[in-house]
Amino acid sequence: MDTVSAERRSWLMSLVKSKDTEPERFVRHIVSALGYRYRLHGRNLPGRPDLVFAGRRSAIFVHGCFWHQHENCIRSRRPKGHAAYWNAKLDRNLQRDCQNARELKRLGWRVLTIWECELKQPDAVSARITRFLSGKQERGAEEY
Repeated sequence: MDTVSAERRSWLMSLVKSKDTEPERFVRHIVSALGYRYRLHGRNLPGRPDLVFAGRRSAIFVHGCFWHQHENCIRSRRPKGHAAYWNAKLDRNLQRDCQNARELKRLGWRVLTIWECELKQPDAVSARITRFLSGKQERGAEEY
C-alpha cells in the first residue's frame, strides 16, 4: 500500500523530468568532451532522441533503467503495488522505445541507447560513444 496520499503521489510524479535529466546531462558532457557537436531532442525524428548527430545520421537515447525497463538491471524492478497500472505503463514504454528505434533505422539512422546504470563507468561509455559515432561499431551492435 502506498504510504502517501494520492495528491502527494501525483505531485511527486510530476517532478519526474523527461528532458535535461542528470544522466542526459552527463552523457552530453562526455560527448562534448570528445569534441562532437549535436542537437538536442530531435523534434522531427521518431522518439525525439536525446542527442542527434544529423550529419552522421546517428541518434543517442539516454534511458533511465526503471522507466525504460533495462533488462537484468536491479533498478528496473517493477513496483508490486498497483501492479496492473505499472505493468501497463512500463510495457507501453518498452513498445514505444522499440517502435521508435525501428522507425529511425527504417529511415536510415543509427541508434545507440545509453542506460543510466552504465554511467557509473564513464570511460566505457565514452569508448562506446566514440565507436558508435566513428562508425567503427560492428553492424547490428547498436540494436535496441
